[in-house]
Amino acid sequence: MTLGKTVAFHTLGCKLNFAETSTIARQFEQSGFSKTEFDNGADIYVINTCSVTEDANRECRRIVRNALKNSPEAYVIVTGCYAQLKPQEIANIKGVDLVLGAHEKFNMLQYLNGGHKKESAEIHSCAIDEVLDFIPAFSSSASTDTTDRTRAFLKVQDGCDYTCSYCTIPMARGASRSDTIENVVNNAKQIAEKGIKEIVLTGVNIGDFKSNHNDKTSFLNLIEQLDTIEGISRFRISSIEPNLLTDKIIEFVAQSKRFMPHFHIPLQSGSNKILGLMRRRYKRELYAERVEKIKSLMPHCSIGVDIIVGFPGETEDDFLDTYNFISSLPVSYLHVFTYSERENTEALNIKPVIPVEERRKRNKVLRNLSSIKQKEFFSTHTGSLQHVLFEKENKEGYMYGYTNNYVRVKRKFDAMLINQIREVYLNECDADGNVLCTMENASLQVH
Repeated sequence: MTLGKTVAFHTLGCKLNFAETSTIARQFEQSGFSKTEFDNGADIYVINTCSVTEDANRECRRIVRNALKNSPEAYVIVTGCYAQLKPQEIANIKGVDLVLGAHEKFNMLQYLNGGHKKESAEIHSCAIDEVLDFIPAFSSSASTDTTDRTRAFLKVQDGCDYTCSYCTIPMARGASRSDTIENVVNNAKQIAEKGIKEIVLTGVNIGDFKSNHNDKTSFLNLIEQLDTIEGISRFRISSIEPNLLTDKIIEFVAQSKRFMPHFHIPLQSGSNKILGLMRRRYKRELYAERVEKIKSLMPHCSIGVDIIVGFPGETEDDFLDTYNFISSLPVSYLHVFTYSERENTEALNIKPVIPVEERRKRNKVLRNLSSIKQKEFFSTHTGSLQHVLFEKENKEGYMYGYTNNYVRVKRKFDAMLINQIREVYLNECDADGNVLCTMENASLQVH
């Protein structure tokens, strides 16, 4: 049935989705399918969706059209958060054959039925409160595989028990649940055996990690164990809530052998009023304390910030509060999201609604601030020696990589440097905000 059949994948959204797509891809390959690039044309297309914003929903429809443009008779499978929340809406997209919810996505092969086109889409999805199991997932690739990334994404937690007023993720992924520390460590060792040097820990709310529902274990216990693994040079924490980022976690990273001086901490708003309307579990004063603690122990640490602009009730003064608060913090970059209405969320009941044009304006203002913050952070490192893990992508004759503290660097492409950690000398920033680097003033020792 599978002999000679090809399968292609497209992932929308977060690092967690990338980890899960890679795991599903391995299932297909182990069953005899050949993985191919999306644009090459394939017998089967798998689209793993996001539903954080309306844009993500629209993107799913566009990807389906592109798949069928590449291969008109292809069998199209859609899974992920959008598929869990609105399976019938996806089933109505012309060309979709199979829609799988959160519980069914890792059993994709059993629903395939030969992969023949259907008159109408088949839906397999259960209620989200029935999704109780944790399914491990990770991305991994050899340096010669162009379809995956140099870094690996390792899923350690799924779901969320928080009830932020704008968010659909608990409805799409269910209650918070975690892997065991033993399983995470074993998966990390598997990744190390593939020659991968950096792992990014990912989940929906990884700070809420509890090994096998054991309240006596914590995220700190997990990273302490991971820090002992030989073969992995770098670990990064993808994103962690400020109320779950404890002093002990910060202190551990500061002295760690393998955890990088880099935190991504969602803020969402610099206004306590808006944080309350969002039902976030902290005030901006706690956020400032977290940043101060990090910088006191790791002055060179990179700190990324998530921000939502245009949330209902956000006045011009509230937005200025956010702008001024972020301006005052020694953070390194921002991920700015324009608020998007999501069905069945409490935020729909909050007034006044901010006009879309005003939301876009505020987004632009904060993206400009992000650019300023990033250039300031990068400029503090020019003229220094740093260790960089080089990635495999070749962009117009250049390759890129990241320092330990997440400064993005650029140099002329050299295939011998792919997936290598090298000491480089940082020069000036280019027009795109990347730091040019050379190896002439640095040792060529592999670390």
